[in-house]
Amino acid sequence: MNCVIIEDQPPAQRLLKKYIDDIGTLELKATFSDPIRALEFLKSEPVDLLFLDVHLPKISGIDFLRTMTKTPYVILTTAFSDYALESYEFSVVDYLLKPFSFQRFVKAVSKVPPKQEVGTSDAASSQKAGRREVYIKSGYEHIKITLEHIRYIKSDADYTEIFLTEKRHLSSEPLRYWFETLDPNQFVRIHKSFIINTTKIARIAGNQIFLDDETVIPIGRAYKESFIQRFVK
Repeated sequence: MNCVIIEDQPPAQRLLKKYIDDIGTLELKATFSDPIRALEFLKSEPVDLLFLDVHLPKISGIDFLRTMTKTPYVILTTAFSDYALESYEFSVVDYLLKPFSFQRFVKAVSKVPPKQEVGTSDAASSQKAGRREVYIKSGYEHIKITLEHIRYIKSDADYTEIFLTEKRHLSSEPLRYWFETLDPNQFVRIHKSFIINTTKIARIAGNQIFLDDETVIPIGRAYKESFIQRFVK
């Protein structure tokens, strides 16, 4: 999901940026100290989620929400709980009281409906499910890959590694591209650095997934609960 931070305190901005990077499922589009500038940005750049401070210069976070004609999902951040009840007339999914831990941040983000449920049409989902092959960009080449041969995909700095049954390829596409391209019922992000083909899973033990060739993939703590609910229970 694309997100924006609207927060006038630099320490709070830095903490949110770190948590967003650590969780791996969010892409930070912009950070604003000035809510007026944020409003102008959102008119032309719609996003999925706002991290919004209640106490801002010029207008409050609550008044900021009142000015918006189309409000994305919102997680409020503040040191005061006075506005908690009032905020729920908007698209507020949670209310983080400062200082908050990474675990509390993850819990708040997990309440936001998955992006494919909000903005992806049934036709687009069906198209993903029906796809059998994909081309990966590797240097100056485009290499055809059969999806069933993909075991897992690993993010490595500015590129991704596609691990197949008997070989691997480097792709210049980021992990986010594969997350948005592949069928979410088969290819699942279970760590900020890994997407796995669920048909290749042999067993799950603790915070590790063992594929049928005994490759071990870690499960990130931000992904484990959702994965277990979808594929194990």
